[in-house]
Amino acid sequence: MTSVITLLTDYGLEDGFVAACHGVIIGIAPQARIIDVAHLVHEGDVRRGAAILAQTLPYLPAGVHVAAVDPAMGGNRRLIAIEAGGRVFLGPDNGVLSWAVHAAGGAEAAYELANEELFLTPVSPTFPGRDIFAPVAAHLCAGRRTSDVGPRIDVLGLVSLPAPTSRMRDGVVEGEVLSVDRHGNVQLSITGADLAALNVRPGDTLGVWLGRRQLVVPYRETFATVPPGDLVAFTDSAGLVALAVNSGDASERLGLPPGAHVRLSPQPHKAPS
Repeated sequence: MTSVITLLTDYGLEDGFVAACHGVIIGIAPQARIIDVAHLVHEGDVRRGAAILAQTLPYLPAGVHVAAVDPAMGGNRRLIAIEAGGRVFLGPDNGVLSWAVHAAGGAEAAYELANEELFLTPVSPTFPGRDIFAPVAAHLCAGRRTSDVGPRIDVLGLVSLPAPTSRMRDGVVEGEVLSVDRHGNVQLSITGADLAALNVRPGDTLGVWLGRRQLVVPYRETFATVPPGDLVAFTDSAGLVALAVNSGDASERLGLPPGAHVRLSPQPHKAPS
């Protein structure tokens, strides 16, 4: 097993939670190289955590990938390990791992974290990240097999988030809000390639429909190409179309939560039915 362990949590950075996880890992596997993917995921925002992990995964070395994001963390939800594409993913069985596992080629095997020999003792009922995920990741890094963590479970029974989708219809591409980042930028499931298929290029103008509300938005290469306070669409570093306000919060201005339906088309274009 590789020496790389990645951590994605909703623990924040104001307290010592992340440092405690680091300390547990190094205490068991001093050779471990830890990569902090993100710790400022909004508390319990499983969808945002799933998007960050899946979009970051292509740039991460193979290793043990921990995602501790769960509104019910510390409850009765089972904790799992999934093998996929030469990697091991650890997290709650709530779908936070599902998009990254799919990006890695799909689950090959899954196990419930039940071997208490690999846990810290005593286990806090409110901090599985420190007492279960961190030590299990460290033991895997130190050479334990994934099958050592507990009984094998059916991969078909794992919780998966609905896959983000987009579709073309009558010169319009339809999608949804995939996630909202800490700046209020609204990332859509619509890709830059989808817009290119509609012959939309940076420098053009988009029609944006949010329910029955229509906006006309410039499509540019970056958000910095419009004046501060202006709304803009661009293709982000993940290849997905995002709506942003230069020096502002697009999510707040547009009232777009994750999962909201959005339609885009070249301008001019009559409103879709």
